[in-house]
Amino acid sequence: MARAVPQILEVSPRAGVEGGEIVISCEGFDPSAYFRCRVMFGQTRGRLVSASQKRVIAAVPYNAPVSDRTAGVRIECNGRSSQAVPFIIGEKIADNLHPVTNPAIDPDNGSIYVTLSGQRGQKVPVSVFKISPSGEVIPFLSDVMNPTGIAFDREGTMFVTSRYDGTVYRVSPFKEAEAFAKGLGIATGIAFDKEGRMYIGDRNGVIYRLSEIGDAAEFAHLEPSVSAYHMAFGPDGNLYVAGPTVSTYESIMRIGPDGAVSRFYTGLGRPQGLAFDTEGNLYVAASIGGHRGIIRITPAGEAKMVIAGLSLVGLAFDFDGNVIAASTREVYRVPLGIKGYLLAH
Repeated sequence: MARAVPQILEVSPRAGVEGGEIVISCEGFDPSAYFRCRVMFGQTRGRLVSASQKRVIAAVPYNAPVSDRTAGVRIECNGRSSQAVPFIIGEKIADNLHPVTNPAIDPDNGSIYVTLSGQRGQKVPVSVFKISPSGEVIPFLSDVMNPTGIAFDREGTMFVTSRYDGTVYRVSPFKEAEAFAKGLGIATGIAFDKEGRMYIGDRNGVIYRLSEIGDAAEFAHLEPSVSAYHMAFGPDGNLYVAGPTVSTYESIMRIGPDGAVSRFYTGLGRPQGLAFDTEGNLYVAASIGGHRGIIRITPAGEAKMVIAGLSLVGLAFDFDGNVIAASTREVYRVPLGIKGYLLAH
């Protein structure tokens, strides 16, 4: 009796970074011959996490060569192989960092900035690294303790929050950090609205709105977070906030221009960094259905994972439509052709 040729029916998601887990719906896969079963990303073998006749879970391989990043994924069993299904493996562009939220894109030249945050109270030699358009990783800023959120205002000025001393620092073109606002609790998230006003998230439970000279007023109140507030403004003018708690079934909160708080989406595990595309879709680093990665949530509240990644904490969109995804140690570039809202307005 001829052995069946395995067939892939669906792969979810269709992109991932090293270690991320993908789910393959299939037919004709024979897990009884486990030692003869493989999941191949191009010519690189991925790790089998679990397998049945109709469902295979596999981990995106580490150190896949450039030729395999867009070669697709296929399953093999008993010497027979399925067709290849399109799949994108993100390129690692930096490691040995410690980001805790979104990277930031320089609106002038597209450089990527990411923190080396460290443990609370830990003095690290470099606070912020710059990844140039050519891929060079350069120490950029020192002397900010526990840098957390990074964002650029409409004029292209960088601001960095410190969860250590509750200060927002303004960074000059000469790489000098000066205090812009103080006394903001455990300052973590940072975002700017359409009018250019700054909002800071104190993970103790307060969102502050700051004036152009740094005066802070309480804007909204939320449940305290065990780690950080992550914030982004959407094209609808509302502020969206993720603040991980001890729950495994958490929400993205929506705050209107008047400070009124509502729930936008519930059902995520440890939601962290947020970003919008120009179509109003929200992307969040979180877990859903037992798997972690970058989740896309439509304005209608429909959620789907688009990038698999075990330890992703934040993301940003660059000028070329790439997702710049940050894990707890690495930064990846994933070419998905998405136009980010932050760079468009």
